[in-house]
Amino acid sequence: QVHVVESGGGLVQAGGSLRLSCEAFGYTFSLYAMGWFRQAPGKEREFVAAISDGGGTTYYSNSVKGRFTISRDNAKNTVYLQMALLKPEDTGVYYCGQALSLYYSGSYDRRDFDSWGRGTQVTVSS
Repeated sequence: QVHVVESGGGLVQAGGSLRLSCEAFGYTFSLYAMGWFRQAPGKEREFVAAISDGGGTTYYSNSVKGRFTISRDNAKNTVYLQMALLKPEDTGVYYCGQALSLYYSGSYDRRDFDSWGRGTQVTVSS
């Protein structure tokens, strides 16, 4: 069964760092792009970052560009999100998802991703 498991969230002070992990199960991980999204209370799930199937191309929202780095290890079926210089507005539940298409081309739309996990909570205190 296709699913992912996110981990690595926690409570951190503004300016701090966290590394999130997302392990995938049940499909050929290396064939699909992966994305990270986040959802703050009362808000819609928003795009954070994505990475191509081979890891050679990455995409970032303007709000995290220069602070977050997405990477993947296809041998471990895992995608990572290294977050630095965290801000209180980065607070939310972070989810990873598998791109629906084998030909992902940088969409920020969450409807182009699937197989969401339960998410991992990130809280940044000021």
